[in-house]
Amino acid sequence: MALLAASFPFLPATKFCYFPDLMLSAETKRRLDACRDILVGKLPLPTDQIELITLALIYKFMDDLDEESVRLGGKRSFFVGPLEKYRWRALLPQTVSADERMNLFAEGIEAIGKSEHLPALFRDIFRNSFLKFRDGRILTLFLNEVNAFEYSHSEELGNAFEYLLKTMGIQAENGQFRTPRHIINFMVECLDPQPNDRILDPACGTGGFLVSAYKHILAQHTSPGSKILGDKLTHDQRQKVYSNLTGYDVTDLMVKLAKVNLFLHGFPDPAIHIYDTLTNDARWNEKANLILANPPFMTPKGGVSPHARFGVTSRRTEVFVFRLHSRTSNYRWARWSDRTGGHPFCRARRLHQASTHARR
Repeated sequence: MALLAASFPFLPATKFCYFPDLMLSAETKRRLDACRDILVGKLPLPTDQIELITLALIYKFMDDLDEESVRLGGKRSFFVGPLEKYRWRALLPQTVSADERMNLFAEGIEAIGKSEHLPALFRDIFRNSFLKFRDGRILTLFLNEVNAFEYSHSEELGNAFEYLLKTMGIQAENGQFRTPRHIINFMVECLDPQPNDRILDPACGTGGFLVSAYKHILAQHTSPGSKILGDKLTHDQRQKVYSNLTGYDVTDLMVKLAKVNLFLHGFPDPAIHIYDTLTNDARWNEKANLILANPPFMTPKGGVSPHARFGVTSRRTEVFVFRLHSRTSNYRWARWSDRTGGHPFCRARRLHQASTHARR
């Protein structure tokens, strides 16, 4: 685990509370675009492309960690026992035929999701995953492109993943919308999350609100001129921030992508759960000081069938997510009022305006 932590150095500090621009190298961007270009003939849906690129990047990353551990005199911890034959480096030699490579990779991503010796985070990322096409030549081109990625700094990998998520477009399936980054950052800046806040996104998608809130907290607790973001936070405070950020989503793919997103931003075990906020009341009694979300603006035919704890009557999804917002503690409403100079309930109106803008 020490090696895992060492592989993710703190992000460099900036004077901004959030980071509107992706500092992505031209080569990394080119490789990501090349990966999608290779896959588009076999996987036309952007979500399928992103899922496979994500799996391949994490697959390679795990093998890279094993190699680094051996280089430092340690042992492999990921690709051992039954998984050893699926090591990333075992896929690439020219002596391996394209069909054999395809079979090894397909078996490998399924085996990783079932391997009990792996950390739960990695098992969750690969859970129920499978290769959705069978073409050894295309897969070989794709794996060779992924093999050129380097993980010398977590920020580059995190930014690469955020760039990849942007390619999904504004609207995905099930009424999911990718909220533009400037709106996410605006909402986070206005609500000013603090290290002790319990923060929830009940429709988290890929985790954009949670990542922005985390970056905001770190930037607000950075010494002037420091190169370590969040250097004013103690170890215990930083761990508390990790445990205080929670996300729910109804889609297994979104849960996986959100976990990867938070992991690449330093979270050792992201608290992202597959959960239907509207129809399941199992987590209703879990409390949060601050709820950040862009509600799923999609009402299925026949409307929504929410659980009885909401206490409101509607058939539209966004109404119930706003109801969740109203359950946040009073002090946060007051904080919003103080910062805006308006009535505390302008928070709900401006939140609606921001979400509406995100849909356009």
